[in-house]
Amino acid sequence: MGIKIHSVFDSGNIRCLSAEEASDIHLEISKDKDSDFYQWFHFRLTGARDSECRMIIENAEGAAYPKGWPNYRACASYDRETWFRVPTEYQGGKLIIQHTPEFDSVYYAYFAPYSMERHADMVADAAQSDFVDLRVLGETLDGRTMDCLSLVSEGENRRTIWVIARQHPGESMAEWAAEGLIERLLDESDPVGRALREQADIHVVPNMNPDGSFRGHLRTNAVGSNLNREWAEPSLDKSPEVFHVLNAMQKTGCDLFLDMHGDEAIPYNFIAGAEGAPGFSDKDDALLQAYKAVLVTASPDFQTKYGYPRNAPGKANMTIAGNAMFGYFGCLAMTLEMPFKDNDDLPDPDSGWSPERSRHLGAACLDAMLQVIDQLR
Repeated sequence: MGIKIHSVFDSGNIRCLSAEEASDIHLEISKDKDSDFYQWFHFRLTGARDSECRMIIENAEGAAYPKGWPNYRACASYDRETWFRVPTEYQGGKLIIQHTPEFDSVYYAYFAPYSMERHADMVADAAQSDFVDLRVLGETLDGRTMDCLSLVSEGENRRTIWVIARQHPGESMAEWAAEGLIERLLDESDPVGRALREQADIHVVPNMNPDGSFRGHLRTNAVGSNLNREWAEPSLDKSPEVFHVLNAMQKTGCDLFLDMHGDEAIPYNFIAGAEGAPGFSDKDDALLQAYKAVLVTASPDFQTKYGYPRNAPGKANMTIAGNAMFGYFGCLAMTLEMPFKDNDDLPDPDSGWSPERSRHLGAACLDAMLQVIDQLR
């Protein structure tokens, strides 16, 4: 049947321009619907076993974050479970992936995908725990559910923690991290998870953007809304995902907020706080630094040297979730960023930054939460 490129599946995204020869395959990434954002790709190649393949993504230069391409290596998998990195170059505005498949079918992706099927399995497994109440906070524009895993108990002086992930659907490492956090939180033998459950009500939304995830978007939902710019005035017609989650948060309050993301360009794990939000004080900054200090100790994959520039006082964009949460609740509000490339402090030549490492970092966040919980009020 010859060489074929396929992307009509959960989170698939690519257009095949030509594939006459394995050494000269030309591709193009599709834009998010009703948006100019694009960078996420995920496709299947068949018919090229033992052939030296050269796949050229022609429109890489116009992607949302072209600075993410230098030193980037594409992810590949034969079984959709184990993902490895393959030689990739960025030349003349084109992303060139070179690989000789060992089997008749191979998948390539910007990062290891986290499918909606896996999301459903993860939520179903968690919902069987005695600790968890599964709540559907609302529906997306495509009719998918906004799943929230809530661990709530009776008691006085309990804190409230909210964790959300994958506002930007192409940042699949965020849901891998949320999975690691949830698994540890529900592990009855883990003393950190147990101590947190005893002291806090915890709400986790592992996928904030189910529609964009399924559609193969990089950054937006079904109508082209960047959800992490919708927290000031979310609406049911543009951003029901944020509307429903914020509504639930306003009912419970929030003492600690963690938003999990991925960064295209920076090859490190780091946290951005709400430093530029109006009213952010030295006390707030001390709490933020305390959280990061514990996470550095809990995970060698985390660091504090590299990250985003600190916003000037009062100059933060208050439509961004972390800043908005500080504005609404005065809480410890953070955005965790993970790389698409690798962690340059602790590189892995085979896998780069990976689902497994994302899961471990998500789990390590519980150590930091527990250490600062008494300081949240």
